[in-house]
Order: sequence, then structure tokens, then C-alpha cells
Amino acid sequence: MTTLLRASDSAEFLSIVPALAGFTPRQSVVLLPFQGKRTYGAMRLDLPQAEVDIEEYADAAVGLIARVEGTDAVALVLYTDDPPQPTRDGLVLPFAVEVDELLGCADEAGLRIVDALCVTPAGWSSYLDDEPELSPLADVGEVPVVPGVGDVSGDQLAGTELPHADLAEKERVGRALLELAELLEHDENGRLTGRENPQAIAALVMLEDIPAFLESVLERPADLPVFATAALLWCMDRPLLRDVALTQWATDLAGGLRTLDAQLAFSETGTMIPDELGSVFLGKGAAPDPDRLRLALAVVRLAAAKAPRMSRRGPLTAAAWLSWALGRATHAGHYLELVREIDPQYGLAALLETMIGAAMLPEWAFRRGRTDSAAT
Repeated sequence: MTTLLRASDSAEFLSIVPALAGFTPRQSVVLLPFQGKRTYGAMRLDLPQAEVDIEEYADAAVGLIARVEGTDAVALVLYTDDPPQPTRDGLVLPFAVEVDELLGCADEAGLRIVDALCVTPAGWSSYLDDEPELSPLADVGEVPVVPGVGDVSGDQLAGTELPHADLAEKERVGRALLELAELLEHDENGRLTGRENPQAIAALVMLEDIPAFLESVLERPADLPVFATAALLWCMDRPLLRDVALTQWATDLAGGLRTLDAQLAFSETGTMIPDELGSVFLGKGAAPDPDRLRLALAVVRLAAAKAPRMSRRGPLTAAAWLSWALGRATHAGHYLELVREIDPQYGLAALLETMIGAAMLPEWAFRRGRTDSAAT
């Protein structure tokens, strides 16, 4: 169901931007694509830094917004901690030159400018006014509640902190992971004695059918048992199985089975992986079920929180990809920073960093109907 949020003026429009974005932006440029009088979401960018080529920044930003289906107009809201500067000729808003470049680029792309606003701790104003004046933030009003969106009071990094896991939990998972790895080695060499930990044996049985196991973890993302967590971390430590997990969570069980078969064929004979499977990782094709992605994200975040340090790389990188697939590039970047602190050379993390650095987003992020709220 689509929830309509109506704005009759700039102050009211500012009040609904966090509801559309899903958070309250800070130190950000937020672009909102319009089709006629409606917008269905928001795209956040970091503020342009001094070393950034502003023309390239503007071209990339407008290029992204223009890719959203049906876009014929754009609104811009810049959030900054920098104060406006009073001059003899009047008030100068922060980043005025950069915003002028952005608006000019949008105009050249044939996009109508709906609004261009600046929000600072001292108040808010419009870049479109010849003589801007600050209005009090109290005029903006409260953010409307949108069903299913939740609390939007946090900034763009809200929700990236890993769940709490105490030392005892981490130690139990670490021991289980070591025990499972030893058991798998013994099983491969035919040296099981029958005196092994029953929980470890149960985890070994789960790993006999990887896609079924990956599907089962979505059923209890908040309380995965210790040995199931260890089994998941074992999978995440292996690129072949980690990639199967990501593709399966973005598609379905059948997609996981096809991906596992394709990955095994590639590793054994060099047979190329079908484009339909490889394209999922690049954000192409049918849009995944966002609820399914969010369940998977909850699972890998909790696994990362409980994992030994080196075993965090896989689930954190999976969290980055799942966040990216959900259109949360800022969250993805945060998880990749955590991976870089552990292992700067971790392969998939480096690839994802390249994709995000090139402002690459999933194709499905540009399709209308991806959100359940709209502004008019």
C-alpha cells in the first residue's frame, strides 16, 4: 500500500524528507526524483569535498537521479553543519556554488527544479531565492509517521552498529567454529569416532545440503543457535559458498541450487557461470524481495557480531552487498570499512568498494514502486 505525504510549501516538504529517505540526513545532499507532482523516494550523497571536481560530482549525481523511471523533475535538500555567511550583499548559503552547478546540470538534463533547500543548525532557507533569509527549524514541524518505515530520527548511519554480543557468546561461537572445522576435516578423511559433540554432528548434517541450510537461517534471524552460527560463518569464509548465499537470498532456494551447481562446475571444469546468475550480483534483473534481503541482513549482522575477528570478513562483506542491494550504499560503505580494518586485501570487499565508488547502484533501485511512501 502506498502512503501519500502531502506538502503545500517548502517547510512541510522538509518535514517529509526523512520519511522518504528512511533517516534524518546529516552532512548530505539529498536528491528527490519527481514524476509530475510526486516523488517516491530519496537519494543521498556525501557533501562535495574541496578536492572533488564539482562538475564531475554534479554530472554523476544528476545522472543517477535521471535513471529513475519516469523522472522529469528533481528537488534538492542540502544538510550541513556549516553556518550561512552574512555579507554586505546579503546571506550566502553554504555550498551555494556547488548547488548552483548541480541545478544547472539538472536543467541541462531537462529536469524541472521543484525546490532547492538548505538546512543548517541555524535554520533553513532556499537556494532559489535571490536574497535568501533563514527560517527557524521549528517551522519545519514533526516528521509524519509512515507505516512500516519505523524510527527515522537517526542519521544515514543509524542501524549500522552490529548487534551486541557478549564475550561468552563470542567464545562459544569461536569454539564451535573450531570444533566444526575439525569435524569436517575428520569426516572428509573418514576418521569420525562417534564420540563427537552431537551439536557439531547436527551442524555437519545441516551442511550436507547447503542451499537448504541457507534457507533455514532466514527462519530465525534473531536467535540462530551457536553451532548454526558457526556453520554459517564456515560458509561465509568460503567465497564459493558465500556467493551462493548472496544469490540465493536475492532470489530463492531454486536460485541457490542453480548457483551452487554453477559454482562447482566452474571450480572443477572452468565452465562459465550463466549470465542470469552472475547478473544478480551486479544488481541486474528482477528486483529481489526486500523483506527477504532484510532477513538475510539481520542474520549476517548477528553472525558478524559473534564471530572471531578474521571470520567477520565474510558476513560483513555479505552485509555490505545486502545493504547495497537494498539501496543503502552508505550502510554498505560502513561495513566495507570494517572489513578493511581487518583485511585490506579481502577480494569481494575490494570489488564492492569499486562499485560503490563508481556510484553504481542496482538497476532495481531506479524502478518506481520500490518504496511504500510518496510525496505530492
